[in-house]
Amino acid sequence: MFVGGAVFFYACSGPKNMAKNETSSVEVTGEDSVEYDVETFNSNFDSWYQLQNTPASYRSQSYYESWNQQYVSAWNAKCASPSRNWSFEPVVGYDPTEDYGFEMNHKLFYYFMYVERVLKKQIIPGGPHVVFK
Repeated sequence: MFVGGAVFFYACSGPKNMAKNETSSVEVTGEDSVEYDVETFNSNFDSWYQLQNTPASYRSQSYYESWNQQYVSAWNAKCASPSRNWSFEPVVGYDPTEDYGFEMNHKLFYYFMYVERVLKKQIIPGGPHVVFK
């Protein structure tokens, strides 16, 4: 039985022309640049996400940000008082004032959809109506 997954945000910055770190999926492309990524440690999610990730299903970045704020708040509350029905950790570090960009917000939103729809673990009641393949 799948016990849980984790979501981590990585922020890296470094000098200009820095080479890609082979142990990380984050590549820094210039001085003072920051890129964010969602790390799930769940290969099933990665496969599922690739099937769902089509431009025809995209919504706006603000749509994803709005839902992500709600999901992160509920997720972190569940992590603060875990139950036998909730085996996910750690707390998600998501700052609503930070611009994480479209791709990171999209992937995080879809991770929450994966947990709710595929793993059948409700995070928030009455979530968004999204049709998946």
